[in-house]
Amino acid sequence: MHHARSLARAPRVPEPARVARWAALAAGGVVALWLLVLNFGALGAVAWRAAGLSALGPADWAALRFTVVQALWSAGLSLLLAIPVARALARRRFPGRNVLITLLGAPFILPTLVAVLGLLAVFGRSGLVNQGLEALGFARFNIYGLHGVVLAHVFYNLPLATRILLQGWGAIPSERFRLAASLGFGPGAQFRQLEWPMLRELAPGAFLVIFLICLTSFSVALTLGGGPRATTVELAIYQAFRFDHDMGRAAALALMQFGLCALAAMFAWRLTLPSSLGGGLDRPVERFDRGGWGGRALDGSVIVLAALFLLTPLAMIAARGLPHVAGLPVEVWQAAGRSLIVALGATALSMAFALALAHAILALRGAGAAALEGLGLAALAASPLVIGTGLFVLMLPVVNPRDWALVVTMLVNAGMALPFALRLILPGLREVVATQGRLAASLGLHGRARLMIVTLPRLRRPLGFAAGLTAALSMGDLGVIMLFAEREGATLPMQLYRLMTAYRQDDAAGAALVLLGTSLALFWGFDRWGRGRAAA
Repeated sequence: MHHARSLARAPRVPEPARVARWAALAAGGVVALWLLVLNFGALGAVAWRAAGLSALGPADWAALRFTVVQALWSAGLSLLLAIPVARALARRRFPGRNVLITLLGAPFILPTLVAVLGLLAVFGRSGLVNQGLEALGFARFNIYGLHGVVLAHVFYNLPLATRILLQGWGAIPSERFRLAASLGFGPGAQFRQLEWPMLRELAPGAFLVIFLICLTSFSVALTLGGGPRATTVELAIYQAFRFDHDMGRAAALALMQFGLCALAAMFAWRLTLPSSLGGGLDRPVERFDRGGWGGRALDGSVIVLAALFLLTPLAMIAARGLPHVAGLPVEVWQAAGRSLIVALGATALSMAFALALAHAILALRGAGAAALEGLGLAALAASPLVIGTGLFVLMLPVVNPRDWALVVTMLVNAGMALPFALRLILPGLREVVATQGRLAASLGLHGRARLMIVTLPRLRRPLGFAAGLTAALSMGDLGVIMLFAEREGATLPMQLYRLMTAYRQDDAAGAALVLLGTSLALFWGFDRWGRGRAAA
């Protein structure tokens, strides 16, 4: 009798909450199944087509060593340089700040071919830097080799690290800064008590993302590596495919790369600490530690130097391409339309997949949640070349893969962008659940109503940034489409590549500017929607 009364008094999960949890798990399961096919099914198809794995030689192990060394240097320098840049942007308000933040993010969304052209115009043998060094009587700077690869990766990833950290500074509740000011905290004390805990939470994840991007580097090493001594694993996979026709060796290299990235992810998770800042009242962040003239001069110098480093190559691209845009052939504009369709479709899919996966992770918790989060980040460890080849092998017995070139490219781009979206959205969703979850449950908000009223408004910033990032990266992708598309189905990056290889330099310069402008416009539009009227 007593046992029956205790059971009757036991709290029960409301039926709408139970239904919402199972719906989240079902949606997350569908995304997880798709990720398994994309990342592991494609790799298995390549290994099956090769009838096994091939042994790795000394050159492959040398490529592994170079890959790790350049990734460590690139990720470390990108993160260290991003901290003062993000802090300066978070502390200062000036006319054109939001436009500058958007422009500073442009290098990360640049197609590799376009970015390399810009870097060569500044740091190449006949670039601005070498011209200045020669005029001063110094030796020329050689951009090729390890230092060139690291320079290019810092150029790409400094904006990403800056924006991730800037999101963290913006997420510190305004009430904390107000309280610190009332207690008489100076800039140093505020950094130790408020900003350093945020950095300890975000820095490992930012380092992980950049490290994994650099581990899977292909185009940068191909153009700036400088020979066999500067070969990455991704470049070795390409050489095994294209020149040696050894799919078994390519599959073995892909497995080695995936294992390396998985170890890096596990290490980074052990370093990641939970947030200790708590929630606020969603007020715009107001800083009270801006200091006097010395602090303003220091922050201003940091912002100017970062802008010069990141924006000068973009200015060179614009200067060379602007005179030739009007005379571009119609094929370039048709290719731009196809790229736009692929980019918008990949963005919609990636945002839906990231939200579904993030809700499923929070619904699972424990080891299951960790495994699902790891699967969501797995695309960073996968080789796009291997994924494209594996999908081609899987589709060939059923349909003609070239007929589905744009659809496949859209799906792969959504999968490759998913880790970035998940890393941006998941911490915000955790914060929403921790600070608003009980109140939403007490008001009976579950499922779609909770998503629209509680969750999405508070995820608007990371959603907008993630959507802009996905759209821009998809717009400039030159990977899977090269394996699938025919000439009449080319996207804009593919058309640009053809113009470059045909030595039509004027048309290539104009097409590069169109690609840069479209990618930046997509990123700015989505990011602007995410920031709304609030100060970034």
